[in-house]
Amino acid sequence: MTVAAVAVMMPSANAAASTLGAAAAQSGRYFGTAIAAGRLGDSTYTTIAGREFNMVTAENEMKPDATEPQRGQFNFSSGDQIYNWATQRGMKVRGHTLAWHAQQPGWMQSLSGSSLRQAMIDHINGV
Repeated sequence: MTVAAVAVMMPSANAAASTLGAAAAQSGRYFGTAIAAGRLGDSTYTTIAGREFNMVTAENEMKPDATEPQRGQFNFSSGDQIYNWATQRGMKVRGHTLAWHAQQPGWMQSLSGSSLRQAMIDHINGV
C-alpha cells in the first residue's frame, strides 16, 4: 500500500511582506511618514524611510511659512526636495495643508479680517 501526502504551506503574515509599506500594499493601502527636507542627507533616516514606507508627506516644508516666507514671494525648494526624493523611489506623495493654525509667516500674523482673507486667497492661488 502506498500513501501519498501533500503539504500545503500557508505563508504567515510576517512572511507575506518584508516591510511596513509592503504589508499595507497587500490590502490596497499605503503606509506613510512625514519627511523633513533637512534630514535627507542623513543616510540612516533615508534608509529606514525608503525601506519601510510607500508614501510620504512633508513635515513642515509645505506649510505657509515655508512656501510664502515673504508676502507674494513663494519658495517651493524644500517641498520639491521631498517630492523628488520620494518619487525617485516610486513612493506616493501627499501634499500638506494650505492653511495651518501654526507656522504662519511673520507677515501674516498681524493681519485680520478682509486683509487676512485676501492674503489666504492669494496664498492658495499662488501655491
